[in-house]
Amino acid sequence: MFLFNLSFFIESVLIFVLAFFIDIVFGEIPDRAHPTVWMGKVIDFLKPRLKSPNPRVEKAKGVFLCVSVMALFGGASFLILWAFRQIPGWGWLIYIVVAALMLKTTFALKCMRYYTYPIEKALKSRDMASARKWMHFIVRRDPNELDERHITSAAVESIAESTTDGVTSPFFFFALFGVPGAYAFRVINTLDSMVGYKDPVNINIGWFSARMDTITNYVPTRITAVLMVAAAALAGADWRSSWRILKRDKNKTASPNAGYTISAMAGALNTQLEKEGHYTLGDAKRSAPTDITKAWRIMQLTTFLFGAAVVLPILALEALLLF
Repeated sequence: MFLFNLSFFIESVLIFVLAFFIDIVFGEIPDRAHPTVWMGKVIDFLKPRLKSPNPRVEKAKGVFLCVSVMALFGGASFLILWAFRQIPGWGWLIYIVVAALMLKTTFALKCMRYYTYPIEKALKSRDMASARKWMHFIVRRDPNELDERHITSAAVESIAESTTDGVTSPFFFFALFGVPGAYAFRVINTLDSMVGYKDPVNINIGWFSARMDTITNYVPTRITAVLMVAAAALAGADWRSSWRILKRDKNKTASPNAGYTISAMAGALNTQLEKEGHYTLGDAKRSAPTDITKAWRIMQLTTFLFGAAVVLPILALEALLLF
């Protein structure tokens, strides 16, 4: 029994570490093969077919939209891995590699560097046109209305918020429910980014997806924010300010989750992160393009800490209790 428990733990850790390695070295897989892209295509296919002039009916269909897409991708990932697990001989190794590749597609660490470093580089050379060109990859704000400080702020905010929904939340649900759990979370997050808005088109069809995104990110966000303070200390940033601003400004955003990591990052960098007309987090109004690299390094350290302090202990506990 103990050896079987150890086998589960070792396999899970290997999958997790290999997925992390794949992301750091290779980054994203091509869009045409990326599950998130296919999630988007399924959502685009279903959404117009589930719309209804009756708000109550459309809300019910919004529940169906979320649950059905979660079941489709979560179930498919489970069946694929189950099939590979049945291969005799070296099947266990193939299973680990395939599971790691699949897990990698649910989070994106290196990707944030890919999209934000060109913004920093453009700002350093005063090339505002290039900086604004890259903005649409990470935020929905109109880049033409943003000056240098607000472009830097938007990039840093995106890094801070993506630390949770882009990395640590998938890690969290992988630790609890394996690769299918990470896929289910990625479906919820993709739905929220596509239909989770309060505009007339989406307010009913997307209400359940938005609520699920808030719920599923609730615990990982709060753990991540605290670990971000620790990461700030390791990175040589101002961890005391990070902790102070986190405690003070965490509830200043409309989202009950986003303010946690954004405020922790603002304090760590001794800067002010602002989405005009919505929120202002942090004290100092100073900013520099190099804040983008500093933020990404803190993001890296935070995800490492989350893996060590959260993922591995959960897997160890499961190895003891579930088998």
